[in-house]
Formats: sequence, C-alpha cells, structure tokens
Amino acid sequence: MGVPVLQAPVREVTGAEITHFRERGWARLPGLVDAGFVAGLRERALERLAARHGAFRNNFVDQAFGQDRDIARHEESFGALATAPALARNVTRLLGGVQAVRLQVTNLLIKEPAGRDGHGATVFHQDFPWMPMDRSAMLTVWLALDEVPADMGALRFYERSHLHGPLGRSFVRAGDDALSQHPWLADLELSEPLDLAAGDATVHSSLVVHGAPANGRDRPRLSFTATYFDAAALYTGAPYGQTDGLGLTVNEPFDHPMFPVVPTS
Repeated sequence: MGVPVLQAPVREVTGAEITHFRERGWARLPGLVDAGFVAGLRERALERLAARHGAFRNNFVDQAFGQDRDIARHEESFGALATAPALARNVTRLLGGVQAVRLQVTNLLIKEPAGRDGHGATVFHQDFPWMPMDRSAMLTVWLALDEVPADMGALRFYERSHLHGPLGRSFVRAGDDALSQHPWLADLELSEPLDLAAGDATVHSSLVVHGAPANGRDRPRLSFTATYFDAAALYTGAPYGQTDGLGLTVNEPFDHPMFPVVPTS
C-alpha cells in the first residue's frame, strides 16, 4: 500500500463569485477551505514564525508584512493546499480562457501589531508590474489562517482597477504607492472593510490595486497566499529575483520545477 496523500478540503467557487471577480478584479470566498484543516495550518505557521521571529526587516515590503516564502515546498500541509485540484479548478474558472495554471509562489504572511517593532500599512499596489510573464492572467488566493477583523489588516481593493492595465511598480522607494503615482485611482470605489474567519479567503487579479491597513489589534495577522498564472505564459527575461538564474528561455513557457502545472483532477 502507498503512503496516503494528504487531501486539502477546498470548496468549489460559485458562479456569482466568478462574476464578481471578473467584473471587479477581486472576490470574497467565505469558507473556501475547511476550518479544521486551517487550524492545523495555523499551528504549523505559528511554529515556523516563532523560529524566524525578527527575520523580516530587509526592504520596503518587509516593513508592511513578514514573509516565509515558498512555504508549500517545505511543509506538506501547505503544499497539499497549494496543489489541491479543487483549488486549481477554481483558479482556471475565475481567470477564464485559461486551460491550465502553474503555481508561481506560496507565502506564509505575518503582519505584526502596529508599533515600534510592528509592521505598518501595506501600500496600495499591483502585483503584475514585477512579473516576468508575457500576460497578466494571474491571481492570488489570500487565505485567513485565523480570525482577521478588518482593523487587523484585511485586504482592500480599488474596484475595477484591473481594467486599467499595468500602472507601474510600488515597493521600490518611499512614497511610490499606486495612489501617489495615479491620484485618479481615488475616484474609483474602494471595497468595504472585510471581517474574515479562519478558512475565508479573498482572491485578486494581478492587476487590481490593493493594499491593507496596519494591524490595529494586539496579535499578529496570519495568512497564507498562493499565486497562480496561465500555464501558457511565456518568459520575458525581465529581471526578477525568483526567476534569475533558473535557465529559463525567453519566449518559452515556464517549464521548470519551480513553476509546476497544478492538475485540476
């Protein structure tokens, strides 16, 4: 008998959620992952983060939240979730026009309470301007590992901002957030503050402008993210820390173990 494969219980997205995502660039997915499974993720997350305490202060991103990158490569339970066929099916349905998706990166995120040694706000930004892919069919699943009240730093989104294309990079220097670069974004509707339960998720397009306030509570905000992109995307050769030195070929797909195609069944 083979070793049992850990199964991550993920529900299917609804038609209404798909419509909301495509029209607005993001969607809330309540109860996306079973709360009992998420409780196990949270316990393992706390263990890893305790061992890495204070290791997240290297650049502008680290001032907003700490990252344990590629967590799915190191922890079986996170890997089972990131590669769950149900999650891959959801992603392909949300993006539309995509036959298959690759896993780009996973992250265990922590936003410490605001204060002298805490994290600040996550400035409003897009994800895609950093990426070395030739198309923007990409999204991120942001999963709450514990209760995340709005004032703890749940994400907020500028509605339909994904329709305006790439707007430039943020996190490059102080004061370069999307709003300072494009003041007209303030004319768009900002999504309402969200209160999330463990197992709830939001999903957002790589082109939607999003950010988060500082954590106003007395405990860390814990979340897990997984980013997926069109498996047919081609490598542009643009400099990017994750892909530099991997030997990828410009104008060819991302055929590399770092970017596995996630089966949908």
